[in-house]
Amino acid sequence: MKKSLALICFLLIVVNALLAQDFTLYEKHQFVRGDDTLPYRLLLPKDYDASKKYPLIVVLHGSGERGSDNEKQLVHGGELFVRDSIRTQYPAIVVFPQCPEAKSWNNMVSTTDSITKKRIFHFNTGGDATVPMQLLMDLVKNIQHDFKTDKKRIYVGGLSMGGMGTFELVRRMPKTFAAAFPICGGANPATASKLTQTHWWIFHGLKDDVVPPELSIQMEAALKTAGANVKLTLYPNANHNSWDSTFAEPDLMRWIFSNHK
Repeated sequence: MKKSLALICFLLIVVNALLAQDFTLYEKHQFVRGDDTLPYRLLLPKDYDASKKYPLIVVLHGSGERGSDNEKQLVHGGELFVRDSIRTQYPAIVVFPQCPEAKSWNNMVSTTDSITKKRIFHFNTGGDATVPMQLLMDLVKNIQHDFKTDKKRIYVGGLSMGGMGTFELVRRMPKTFAAAFPICGGANPATASKLTQTHWWIFHGLKDDVVPPELSIQMEAALKTAGANVKLTLYPNANHNSWDSTFAEPDLMRWIFSNHK
């Protein structure tokens, strides 16, 4: 029994070491505008050829991965895009930006119901972008300038705060993204008419006790009414970590790359 346990521990250490080694393929960069900085990790396609055009994928993390270490944003989803099979079949430029601590991708405000103690999310339909969102929009433009990207195949997705940021980024750059995959996020349904130029696959866990699944359900309904191409996947047994199920979706990458402007 002791030998078996030791072997399992050893294998876990090896696997973790291999994953950490894979993550070194994500180059570390800093995007600076004036006094503000947005750390980000950049993964170039396998056998990158600067003369070729590549799709661009932007992945937005949740509130738990905020900071300035330029590491934590890869915790969820980072392993998927660095897989050799994915890089071979779906060559793309992949960007994982990191939102600063105590900041947010979107201008949502949340309050707590005094009776139910549940969070209530208030999504603004306009107003100025947060500093991280403005930096993010500039970064997307900068990546397109610095690399030969296929402007017909630019994609964005994210989880939790990043799922909310996905809706807002598309709203603020409505002509940019061919497809978006927000996970356990949400937005104001009144903004749906501004999101119809993008194809959507929305994900949420039905047992989510952090961000209510109703937010995704309402957005799917609003997008359908507005005439958008949208589908919704609800995981019956998933709580807030529905990103685990999403990143394990066998059809996710094929769907993303099947969309173009």
